[in-house]
Amino acid sequence: MKLEGRVAVVTGAGSGIGRGISQALARRGCNLALCDLNQKGMDETRALVPNVKVTSHKLDVTDRVAVAALPETVLAEHGRVDVLVNNAGVAVGGNFEQVGEEDFDWCMDVNFNAVVRLTRAFLPHLKKSDGGRIINISSLFGLIAPPGQTSYCASKFAVRGFSESLRKELEEAGSTVGVTTIHPGGVRTNIAKNARTPKGLTNEEVNFMEEERERFTRDFLVMPPEKAGEIIVSGAERGKPRVIVGNDARMGALFERLMPVGYWNILKRNMS
Repeated sequence: MKLEGRVAVVTGAGSGIGRGISQALARRGCNLALCDLNQKGMDETRALVPNVKVTSHKLDVTDRVAVAALPETVLAEHGRVDVLVNNAGVAVGGNFEQVGEEDFDWCMDVNFNAVVRLTRAFLPHLKKSDGGRIINISSLFGLIAPPGQTSYCASKFAVRGFSESLRKELEEAGSTVGVTTIHPGGVRTNIAKNARTPKGLTNEEVNFMEEERERFTRDFLVMPPEKAGEIIVSGAERGKPRVIVGNDARMGALFERLMPVGYWNILKRNMS
């Protein structure tokens, strides 16, 4: 896929992996429709992607009406859409019994339901491209499922399943639209820092969660998002159906494949 002169819609473009993807796309001459709730973050991303046409769209990906209206706005500005990057994501701290229904549903809505809505909204327009592509950001935690991540894993496994099934449907229909699923490992983003803390926890539980969040950010979220963005765009550009980002993600994927039930015991010892 040649990206020069094409148009990509990127959600969660105001920071982290979304910003890294936007930079990698812009280096290839791809015009951008940046989407995020954080206008300041989008402005900062915009300053990092010169020499291409860039528009900013303040978007709550859980707003059905706003998502349905977005393609018309993007087409009015750019005239076409060739790439959809479903990157916006959130996390909730705590185990299943600590995370309330509202927070669990919020995580699913942002991480998974929004992917479905945006895909539904843009797919008819991507089909008009001679080489459209959907890039869905899952996670290492869409391949393995550690404890304390029930809502996040549920959402990211759902993104993986949706993407794989959709890819096969489009292939069987003879569509020119491809689907690339991304599984990043530890990328230096604010997702852990910004994770919701469940309501009703004791002070001891809150303090423990904060300590774990700091340790996770320090020890696990290490890859620069610019590097992750380059790996992701390079893989999608070559039409890869799956891109695993980082040695940690590759190791996790390997152990899950070799030991689909017992992999966590091995990984836990290695992490310790």
